[in-house]
Amino acid sequence: MCARFPGPIRGRHSRHRPAPVGAVSVQERIHLYLDLIRWNRPAGWLLLLWPTLSALWIAADGFPGWHLLVVFTLGTVLMRSAGCCANDVADREFDRHVKRTAQRPVTRGAIPVPEALAVGAALAAVAFALVLTTNPPTVALSFAALGIAIAYPYAKRLVAMPQAVLGVAFSFGIPMAFAAVLGGPDATLSAVAAAVPWAAWALLLGNLFWVLAYDTEYAMVDRDDDLRIGIQTSAITLGRWDVAAVMGFYAAYLLSWAAIGRSLGLGGVFLIGIAVAAAQAVWHYTLIRDRSRDGCFRAFRENHWLGCAVFAGVALDLALR
Repeated sequence: MCARFPGPIRGRHSRHRPAPVGAVSVQERIHLYLDLIRWNRPAGWLLLLWPTLSALWIAADGFPGWHLLVVFTLGTVLMRSAGCCANDVADREFDRHVKRTAQRPVTRGAIPVPEALAVGAALAAVAFALVLTTNPPTVALSFAALGIAIAYPYAKRLVAMPQAVLGVAFSFGIPMAFAAVLGGPDATLSAVAAAVPWAAWALLLGNLFWVLAYDTEYAMVDRDDDLRIGIQTSAITLGRWDVAAVMGFYAAYLLSWAAIGRSLGLGGVFLIGIAVAAAQAVWHYTLIRDRSRDGCFRAFRENHWLGCAVFAGVALDLALR
C-alpha cells in the first residue's frame, strides 16, 4: 500500500515551506553537517558495526588484521552518515510533522537539498575508496548494499514493514565481511558466491530480526505522528502485538545466531555472550511494555550494547581457542 498524506496536512505544508537561512559561518556550517550525519548519536553506526565485526572475526577465524578492521569500521561510519543525508532528503516532507525530526537541518531548511546530497555523495565516495582496497567480490557486493540503502527511505511509502528493507541494508556488512576475508581476484558471479558461504547469508537473515526488533522500538516512539501523516511502519502494522513481536524478533535473532555459531565451532564463551544479550533483551521488555516514548527511545538507544555482547562472545571465544 502506498502511503499518502491526508489532505489537510498536504495543504498545510505546501503553504508553509521552511525559508532558507541566511549566510552562516564556517563553524556553524560544520555544526550543521555534524547534525545532518548524527555525529553526536553514535548508537546508529554501532548498531551496524557490531554484526559486521562479528562476521569479520568469524570469517577470519579470529582477528582479521588491522587493514580490514579499519576499512569496515570507517566504512560503516561513513555509509551510515551518507544514509542519514539521503534519508533526510527523502523524508523531509514527512519529518516536518514528526516531533522528533522537525528540527533536522534539511527539514527546517538550514541545509539545502542539493548540498545535503553532495555531502552524502562525498561520504559514500570515501567509503567506496576504502572498499576498493579489499578485493573484487567485496566491491561487487558494495553496489548491492548501496542500492538497498537508497531504496529504504522510499519503502516507507510502499510496504507495511519497511524495517525489513532496513534490516537487509543494515546487515549487508556481513556478506561483505566474508567476501573481504575469503574473496579472490575475480568479480564474477561464481567468484562472489564462492566468497560468501551459506553461513554469511544465514547470519544476515538472523541479524535482520535484530534490526526489526530495535527499529520497531524506534517506530513506537513516532507512532502517533506516523499515523497522522500516513507513513507505514512496523509499529503501526503490528498494532497491539508490537511488544510481543519485538520480543519474538529478539528471540529469533539470538537463537539463530547461537545455532549458526555453534555449527561453525563457536563454544561456551560465545554462548555466554548470547546469554548476556538475551538478558538485555529482557530488560528492554521492561522499557517498552507500557509503550511510552521515553522508554521505547531508551530501548533503541541502548540496543547497541546487545550487539556488543554478541561480538564480545564471538571475539573472546575465538581468541581463547
